[in-house]
Amino acid sequence: MKSFFLYGTPLKGNGVSAFLFLLRLFVGIMMLTHGGVKLANFGSLMNTFPDPLGVTPMVSLLLSVSAEVGCSVLLIFGILTRLVTLPLIFNMLVAVFVIHGGDAFQAKELAVMYLAVYVFFFFIGGGRYSLDYRIFGKVAWKE
Repeated sequence: MKSFFLYGTPLKGNGVSAFLFLLRLFVGIMMLTHGGVKLANFGSLMNTFPDPLGVTPMVSLLLSVSAEVGCSVLLIFGILTRLVTLPLIFNMLVAVFVIHGGDAFQAKELAVMYLAVYVFFFFIGGGRYSLDYRIFGKVAWKE
């Protein structure tokens, strides 16, 4: 512990995987709060939801809810982690550059933070404490 706190020695092995698990859990639950509100109000939002892709407001809402709820649940459990981050990354790119494109940075900083975490998981994966590791084994995660 001394070398971790004083000398900046990085976490290794189970420490990294524990951190990845906690980050997946935290970010997944936080995004569920956004998607859950959209899902709960689906009926009232389906005609007024922004349609940046030109596919109708209902389809845009369905895509957003699918990413924010469905992919977040899969991310929490670490199922196909890299694949499920792709819709989340796309969703956050649309939020940052299209929905809040002309807004001040403060209006889009939360989406930028989510985007950064999803890009991180895309490159790193879910870690040892994920269903990816259980399903695909040690071949997929070597340290």
